[in-house]
Amino acid sequence: MLVAEIMDLLDASIVNVAGPDLERSLGAGSVGLQWVIGGYALTLGAGLVLGGRLGDRYGRRRMFLLGLTAFTVTSLLCALAPNIGSLIAFRLLQGAAGAMLPPQGLGLLRENFSGRELTKVFGIFGPVLGLGGIIGPVLGGFLIEGDFFGLGWRSVFLVNLPIGIAALIVAAKCVPKKPGDRTVSIDLAGAALVVMACTFLVLPLNQGQEAGWPLWTWLSMAASAIGFALFALRQRRTAAAGREPLVTPGLLRKPAFTVGLGAIALFFAGLVGTQLVLTLYLQIGRHFTAGDAGLGNLPLAVGTAIGGAVSGAVLADRIGRKVLQIGPLVQLAGATLLWFELDGLTDASFSIRDIAPGVAVSGIGAGMVIAALFSFILAAVDDDEIGSASGVLSAVQSIGGSIGVAVFGSVFFDRAKAGEFTSGFHHALVVQACLLAAFLAVTFLLPRQGRPEEEHHGVTADTPQVAV
Repeated sequence: MLVAEIMDLLDASIVNVAGPDLERSLGAGSVGLQWVIGGYALTLGAGLVLGGRLGDRYGRRRMFLLGLTAFTVTSLLCALAPNIGSLIAFRLLQGAAGAMLPPQGLGLLRENFSGRELTKVFGIFGPVLGLGGIIGPVLGGFLIEGDFFGLGWRSVFLVNLPIGIAALIVAAKCVPKKPGDRTVSIDLAGAALVVMACTFLVLPLNQGQEAGWPLWTWLSMAASAIGFALFALRQRRTAAAGREPLVTPGLLRKPAFTVGLGAIALFFAGLVGTQLVLTLYLQIGRHFTAGDAGLGNLPLAVGTAIGGAVSGAVLADRIGRKVLQIGPLVQLAGATLLWFELDGLTDASFSIRDIAPGVAVSGIGAGMVIAALFSFILAAVDDDEIGSASGVLSAVQSIGGSIGVAVFGSVFFDRAKAGEFTSGFHHALVVQACLLAAFLAVTFLLPRQGRPEEEHHGVTADTPQVAV
């Protein structure tokens, strides 16, 4: 389960360092790069809402093996892509395949472990997955710069093949068989509404800057809002008719949960977006190699690990919701420090050490939030709703990341096209500050204390600690 889930998460950020290589090889422009990175997160998030129900109906083991096979095959297709259009299409398919893994993996853990054993499993699972997406650029930089067998950027996808095949063999032999429940209905129309609404939102955010924000971009975003509203209405009607909705309608009537959805989207849009801009700045603005740009993300990864350890082991239980308010303040301090570090740089003497303190402090703040955020949102959710709630939160997390890629990428490239790379980074930091301020305001509407640990363990495997 760990291998499959980590592979799934790594692919969300492993391509971040591939921009220059993709431009040289496939002629990818800024919009193409944003779709290669953000498109994966888009279909991953949209598919997560459906993935859990498919496992309920057809069996988690079967859907896990199917999802793992599809993910491995689409990774090969991405590696073989002859042009940027086909790579984007294959990445969208890869994200959809990846969306089948988290719901099944977590459900299989719940079915096969219990009590103290399940607690130990979560103790391993959560921290490993928490770092999975952050170390993606480090691994991607190593593979691209190593240029093994002359594969270049294609190696970041081919690395999934031996891992995926090995995971498939082990899963086929070791994961117990348990039939699904064919009486569970699948709301395909609801799933289609989610995909449509997400697409209508991310499409103009990716294309708008390049196109000059014509009328269709605003109409598309309006259609997205209508699509999400229709989805919520359909879920209520589906439940009223006695059928299984994709999302438990009661969740949408809980103010703390709906506020939490906004908090998740704001936080991960800023986190994923700034991580992308950091990598683009190092490669395009400072001419770092893919490997050096990947290593440039290490201060963020280390800071996130430290912040998560401090929050999870010390602060969350003692000060409750305040840890979610201290975290963004620390991130803002890191962004401010990074702003002044960028101001004092010269082209001749720049090294990652010049900006490492600001990046690390930002990472510490992010880690504090990541370790506690989902738990506090789920404090408002009944035990029988945790599975559905966790799936929705994970989907919003992924979609928020896709939006972050589109917004931050557009902001950075708007200045980078004129050669003003530091200005582009500065503008991205301003956007991050606005998102953090909005997130900080939202936290005051969340519960004061997260759910006690004993309520998490043994109730469900779809707990937020592992979804991150």
